[in-house]
Amino acid sequence: MPEVMFAGPDGRLEGRYHHASDRNAPVALILHPHPLHGGTMNNRVVHALYQRFQAMGFSTLRFNFRGVGRSQGKYDGGIGEISDAAAALDFLQAVNPAASMLWVAGYSFGSYVGMQLLMRRPEMGGFVSIAAPASHYDFGFLAPCPCSGLILHGAEDELVPESAVRKLVDKLNTQRGIKIDYRVQPGTGHVFDAAQTEQAVDAAEDHVMSVLNRQRMPMAAD
Repeated sequence: MPEVMFAGPDGRLEGRYHHASDRNAPVALILHPHPLHGGTMNNRVVHALYQRFQAMGFSTLRFNFRGVGRSQGKYDGGIGEISDAAAALDFLQAVNPAASMLWVAGYSFGSYVGMQLLMRRPEMGGFVSIAAPASHYDFGFLAPCPCSGLILHGAEDELVPESAVRKLVDKLNTQRGIKIDYRVQPGTGHVFDAAQTEQAVDAAEDHVMSVLNRQRMPMAAD
């Protein structure tokens, strides 16, 4: 789990990076919750996603947004954090020029940043969005949403009503060529305990592997 420092738009950013042995391995960028509410790259859900993508054979990066941990700069209301995520993706692509697919996964605020990144980087191939803050931020920018993905939400989320996320999912699923795999996790609030985290990353793996297997099928038929 090598520590890395890479250039961001407002100073150097601190991360943890795993490099897969396969030069064509897919890559995944994992984004953490809100910096002003204790969010860091060591968040339980973020760390679990990082480990699970690694186990699936991905080159994987998690990092601290500006002003968190040893990352330079200061919180910028979401705008700068989107630029941080783009810089992190630049780093991933630079060290994985032959990557077969690019994924972004985010938890809470990180899922909002991840969805914003989708709109700026059309080469993204999939996403995992956990506890998306659909009642706190306007997700209307997803018009059209550039790719399909997984949205998972806790049924008992006390900060973001499940109905707000379902409304977003329904809107995205009306878009041509977009299929959102929406999963509601019973008995789960906005903050996931250890068991709920394991359940969530199991769902993420199930979704990601189904996409990767579909991608490989035409290759196997050739």
